[in-house]
Amino acid sequence: MKNFFKMLVVSALGGVLTLGGYILFFEHQEVTGDIGKTQIPSIIPSSYESSAIEAAEKTDFTIIAEKSIHAVVHVKSLSTTNSRSNSLMEFFYGQSGGAERQVVGSGSGVIISSDGYIITNNHVIKGAKKLEVTLNNKESYVAEVVGADESTDIALLKINKSDLPYLPFGDSDHLDVGEWVLAVGNPFNLTSTVTAGIVSAKARDINIMNNNKVIESFIQTDAAVNPGNSGGALVNTRGNLIGINTAISSQTGSYIGYSFAVPSNIAKKVIEDILEFGNVQRAYLGINYEELNSKKANEFGIGSTEGVLITRVLDQGAAKEAGLMVNDIIIKMDNVKIANFSDLQGFLGSKRPGDEVEVTILRNEVEKALPLKLKNQFGKYKFENRDFSEYFIGELEPIKKSDSNKFDIDHGVKIVDLKNAAIERTYGVGNGDIILAVEDQKVYSSEQVDQLLKKYQNKEYFELQILTKSGKQGYIRVRSD
Repeated sequence: MKNFFKMLVVSALGGVLTLGGYILFFEHQEVTGDIGKTQIPSIIPSSYESSAIEAAEKTDFTIIAEKSIHAVVHVKSLSTTNSRSNSLMEFFYGQSGGAERQVVGSGSGVIISSDGYIITNNHVIKGAKKLEVTLNNKESYVAEVVGADESTDIALLKINKSDLPYLPFGDSDHLDVGEWVLAVGNPFNLTSTVTAGIVSAKARDINIMNNNKVIESFIQTDAAVNPGNSGGALVNTRGNLIGINTAISSQTGSYIGYSFAVPSNIAKKVIEDILEFGNVQRAYLGINYEELNSKKANEFGIGSTEGVLITRVLDQGAAKEAGLMVNDIIIKMDNVKIANFSDLQGFLGSKRPGDEVEVTILRNEVEKALPLKLKNQFGKYKFENRDFSEYFIGELEPIKKSDSNKFDIDHGVKIVDLKNAAIERTYGVGNGDIILAVEDQKVYSSEQVDQLLKKYQNKEYFELQILTKSGKQGYIRVRSD
């Protein structure tokens, strides 16, 4: 019996030692999986390396915001309509259709000089019978339209007030994607509203007007912009005006993530032209083009899909004079990168005929820089008398006394040599017919016709009132391209 108990104790002791050894040597060892199977980590690896860029919560916008809100105004436009509002008005102001009624539009503007000049969007003031500007301190003034440009959606207003706070223009060409910006305006009639975001893209073409005369090279941001912000300021962290807020990308009419602004370099050039010339001086290269893609890049044996491919060089144009050729690829203008046509359009939108620039091209895979002097659409450095009237209509002369007596009119100019075959083919207009008005403005001389066509050159078409040789009156539309 004693031997039995000894054996039982020894067995139990052996079991304890075996269990203890297993726990000690095996249970706490790391288990290695089968190398033939993928192990899914429970934690995603992250990098916490320090960055020289400050976090958003450390960025202080208070000083810039305080400066900006005093230079941004509320613009109220009063007009009347007897039909549905145009699509742009519907988009920004939400007006519904109906019988004749008064339309009250609301937008924003930016004071750009201490003596009362204000920049805004053309669509904010278009068709307005009266404009009222309210400053941040609640003072209100009647505003006059100095000039407007439909192609860039920019307008210039003036109020009778001095010693105003204003925003200086910044250089939008040197704005970087990822840079902080503030949008300042009056959305939904909520005055002095400031939102922050970053530049999410440059040179955006969103085809908002579906018009080849429109210059679209927008700054895209994710700063919240809503109806009423149109014409307001896009400001950088140095307090400079680098864009005029113009549109949003939305199916609801309200902000859903992206907004678009006219670059300050384009806006500044437009208002300088309005002040100096009374209209916008557009610069042209004199080319037809295609944007590069992978197929074209392979065809030309180049590694990049960025640039503008020249498909035709127009006679008398700036490109031909500078030595540009078909199949050249434009990659830079004055060291500004040209990745697509919107980049090129944006650059040209900030220049005028006569400006000298440097164009960098790829020709047979070799980079080459050429000096170039920009021209207007007529292949000239400056506009001359009757450029517009002769190009879009033909040779004109004042009506004779016999015409005045025959048709009982005291104004108008006669077409003596029609050069626009399209209006003859479309409307039957010909030599001897009389132009009574351009865009509903009576005309008395060929010089006046020329000035009006020049003024409205960026519209999609001109509307002319015609009196035919047989005494019939009517309106025709002349395309401006």
